[in-house]
Amino acid sequence: MSFIRKPFRYSFFNVTFIIIAINVLFYLATFLFPGLYSIFGLSVINCVVFHFWWQPLTYMFIHSGLAHILLNMLGILMFGIQVERAIGSKEFLLFYLLCGILDGVISLAFYFFSGFYYVNLVGASGALYSILLIFAVLFPKSIISIYGIIPVPAPLLVLGYAVIELGSHFRGGSNVAHLTHLTGFAIAWLYLVIRMGLHPIKIWKNAWFD
Repeated sequence: MSFIRKPFRYSFFNVTFIIIAINVLFYLATFLFPGLYSIFGLSVINCVVFHFWWQPLTYMFIHSGLAHILLNMLGILMFGIQVERAIGSKEFLLFYLLCGILDGVISLAFYFFSGFYYVNLVGASGALYSILLIFAVLFPKSIISIYGIIPVPAPLLVLGYAVIELGSHFRGGSNVAHLTHLTGFAIAWLYLVIRMGLHPIKIWKNAWFD
C-alpha cells in the first residue's frame, strides 16, 4: 500500500494542454484519413479479433465530430487545469491515463459479453467524467454555473450526472456511452481512495455539513 500511495515530486508542465493538443491532432488525422477512426477507436472485433491492442488507450483521443471534441476539450480545459495544479502534472497524467484505459477495458468487456462486437467506442468523455469527480473532491465547495446561469455545488453536479447517466444507461436508445461515463466516475472514486487516501463522501460531508 505504501508503494501505491507513494507521491510524485510535485511538478507542473501543463499536461492538460498536451492532452488537448494530442486530441486535436488525432481529430485532424481522422478527418483527413477516415480509415483511422476504426483503427484507433475501440471495438471488440478490432481489438480482440484483429489484435489492435492499442485501442484501450487510443480510443480516448478519437472523436466522432467537431461538437464532440469541442465539448470534451472544453470540459478538460475548465476542470483539468485546476486539478493538475492541485495534484501536479505527473499525478494528473497518471490519473487521466489510468482512468481512461481502465474505462476502455471495462467497456470492452461489457461489449464482448453483451454481444456488441461492432460498437466503436470513441471519445474522452469517460476520462472527463473522472476529472469531474476528482475536481468535486479537491474543490468540494466550488460552484459550477450550468449554462452560465444555474449555480450548482460541484459534488451535487457529480451526483446529478451519475443519476442521469444511470437512468440513461438502463433506458438505452442512444449512441452515448453512458456506461463509460459511469465507469469513469467509479474508477476515479477508487483511484482517490486507493492511491490518494481521499474519501469523497467524508470530504463532501465535512465541507457542507460540519
